[in-house]
Amino acid sequence: MKNPGRLLHLTVRAVIVLGSLITFGVSQADAIGAPDATGGVAYYLALGGSGSIGFQPTVDHPKGQPTNMGYANDLLTLERVRWSGLQLVQLGCPGETTGKFLSEGDRCRPNGQTQLAQAVSFLQSHANTVLVTIDLGFNNIRTCLAYHVVNETCISQSLATIRQQLTEIVSLLRAAVPSPRIVGVGHYDPYLRLQAKDVATRAFAQASIAVTERLNATLASVYSAAGVPMANVASAFAVANAVPTTLANGTAVPRDVVRLCALTWVCAAPPLGHNQHPNEDGYEVIAEAIADAVRA
Repeated sequence: MKNPGRLLHLTVRAVIVLGSLITFGVSQADAIGAPDATGGVAYYLALGGSGSIGFQPTVDHPKGQPTNMGYANDLLTLERVRWSGLQLVQLGCPGETTGKFLSEGDRCRPNGQTQLAQAVSFLQSHANTVLVTIDLGFNNIRTCLAYHVVNETCISQSLATIRQQLTEIVSLLRAAVPSPRIVGVGHYDPYLRLQAKDVATRAFAQASIAVTERLNATLASVYSAAGVPMANVASAFAVANAVPTTLANGTAVPRDVVRLCALTWVCAAPPLGHNQHPNEDGYEVIAEAIADAVRA
């Protein structure tokens, strides 16, 4: 068989594992939720990597930890205008790739279950799930950018893998419950900060823009083919906008770099700084981009 894990993907739809469901922000016991004005209950299921669980550096955990100040929490507030009883269930895991999501499992599920299995199980047993976000792709290409070098062979292979695996992921989620709005989450470029360093890293930062654009184009293609909108996070972060912005000290800096520094921890001083994750403002911007896609 070309894909030995495929049998698992096809049978996972029949597996009910409510007792082992892991959530951040809402436990399985609390997942009953609060009814809306019409007496119904609605759920928002956030899937993906660290961004989907609001990962940020904190004083106690400077390398980062899940928080209740991520885009899923912000989106929950925004979408309660539409679904008043909306409840959030988060299954994301730091470092999640499409492969781990689909068939390999991850460190967040010590029972060996995949995020896909838990997501499908939850959707099958909660037909009143109205919104699902998928935040995958960036972790697939991170190793291709190690040591500030763009590994073109690695990038091409990773994008091909994303296309194949994400297509299957969306299909299986759709098969579990056809009715929810599913929204894909695009990505910004955390490497733009390096434009302010030496010539070599400046060149890498410029090259990383093209990689981010290729990643988002691949994601958009998969989502579009499945009839799923994608939040344009790159646009919200002004990626590739090189129009100079003059800082208070008189230095001219590209707008995309200024925007990145304002919305993430990459420009902050250690121990919290140089972390690629969004800060509270950044997560709010991502939530608004997702809300735009939901409306669309």
